[in-house]
Amino acid sequence: MILPAAAKSLRRHRAEAGRILDKIEAYANDPATQANNVKKLVGSTALRLRVGDFRVVFEETETEVIVTRIGPRGSVYD
Repeated sequence: MILPAAAKSLRRHRAEAGRILDKIEAYANDPATQANNVKKLVGSTALRLRVGDFRVVFEETETEVIVTRIGPRGSVYD
């Protein structure tokens, strides 16, 4: 599930959107494939997925991955 704010960010970065969505889907299907690109954020329950210079911040439940933010690595944590 991609929240509206993250979807808006994807539209802003159309050139990278396909690659970002592919990585999210790969993680959702088998988290072990992206294990070296995922880290837990300090002081939060959120995780981040590294996709080149972009970061995908998401929460994970037992049944789904909820993407909250997508953006360039410097500004996505603000």
